[in-house]
Amino acid sequence: MKAVILAGGRGSRLSEETDARPKPMIEIGGRPILWHIMKIYEQAGVRDFIICLGYKGALIKEYFFNYALRESDVTIDLRSGLTVHRNEAEDWRITLVDTGLDTQTGGRLRRVRSYLGDDELFCMTYGDAVADIDIAREIAFHRNHGKQATVAAVTPIARFGALNIKGDRVERFEEKPSGEGGLINGGYFVLSPGVLDLIPGDGTYWEHEPMEALARQGDLMAWRHAGFWQPMDTLRDLRHLEQLWDSGAAPWHTWRKTP
Repeated sequence: MKAVILAGGRGSRLSEETDARPKPMIEIGGRPILWHIMKIYEQAGVRDFIICLGYKGALIKEYFFNYALRESDVTIDLRSGLTVHRNEAEDWRITLVDTGLDTQTGGRLRRVRSYLGDDELFCMTYGDAVADIDIAREIAFHRNHGKQATVAAVTPIARFGALNIKGDRVERFEEKPSGEGGLINGGYFVLSPGVLDLIPGDGTYWEHEPMEALARQGDLMAWRHAGFWQPMDTLRDLRHLEQLWDSGAAPWHTWRKTP
């Protein structure tokens, strides 16, 4: 199975970091968040990736072009070439596709259609959120219900502390409680190829017309993920993820291998 990762947006809310590099290349523990997301998929046996590029996409191409070299012990003979002694690179196949600078999320997905099988399920996610999600179980859920699309439904992290008030007296205060009401789109999808027919062009947001149409026709199912989920939308989010990684107890580090 293939996984499509949308990695072409500008990440304007993280301009402190994204002026110099695309958002998926922002590092947590010395590795781009894109790498962390790919490791999450690897745990489900998904090792074939299609990465949709846009803003500063050349930096992502360069990173993976040189990845195996960085992960290897090598001897370089300036006349005869390179000898690889030990290669610790993951067993991944990565297709890097320029999907346009201003193309929207649905349009990026549509542009990689030729790299997907006509009758094969595929995964899709954004290049800016990590979770301790069990992708294999979500795929199994999708196969069982037989609909066109599955979205991971998650509980959002509250941005502010919550006050439990009786009259004018605060009875309880909880700093950043989990949840602000309902479940939201967690960004980890399993899709049937027919969903691509719902995307008319580059200007289509996946989260608007296509998902709304799937919901209307009863073809969008929710797989509830009750565990850890964290997007990297702001500098505060980035610092939080860095702290979790540095603590040695990052919840999404399910592969249990120190990079």
